[in-house]
Amino acid sequence: MVIKELETIKSEQAETPRIEMARRGFLLKLGFLLNGIAAVFVSVPVLGYVLSSFRTEGPFKSWIALGPLESFPENQTRLAKYRNPYTRPWDGPTADIPCWVRRMVGEKFQIFAINCTHLGCPVRWFQESHVFMCPCHGGAFYEDGSHASGPPPRGLYEYKYKIENGQLLVHGGQLPTLSQPV
Repeated sequence: MVIKELETIKSEQAETPRIEMARRGFLLKLGFLLNGIAAVFVSVPVLGYVLSSFRTEGPFKSWIALGPLESFPENQTRLAKYRNPYTRPWDGPTADIPCWVRRMVGEKFQIFAINCTHLGCPVRWFQESHVFMCPCHGGAFYEDGSHASGPPPRGLYEYKYKIENGQLLVHGGQLPTLSQPV
């Protein structure tokens, strides 16, 4: 009787197929899985970077208030700041973008990006001489933003503006470059 029970146990074991995986096969499949996961994690930001250049409009370009018209006296140039509309919580004060506001006569303005057109250093306004100067390589710009001297290839970048309800609004959110001026 014991022999019959052993024979039935052996026959049951023979009928159920056992799937055995060698150590090498297991490690190979595990390696493929981990490499696939790593490829997904790497490709998502790379694709986002590559495809971001096709996005032309979005939340990063909008009309932003610089302040009331009274805060910009006629025939003067003042430094103003606006908050970049496309920010993250960790941006902190770097999301505050400065610009130079020149009020000519009445409601006619020129709003310049603070960046030099040579290498992007911040330009400073000198009221006494009515010029913008770049401290990095000695670039100079006239009061109207045109190129005066030094290595910059062109005049200062100028933002679009409009006036609504006594507020000066700037079309900001994108830093200007030679290939993509504001």
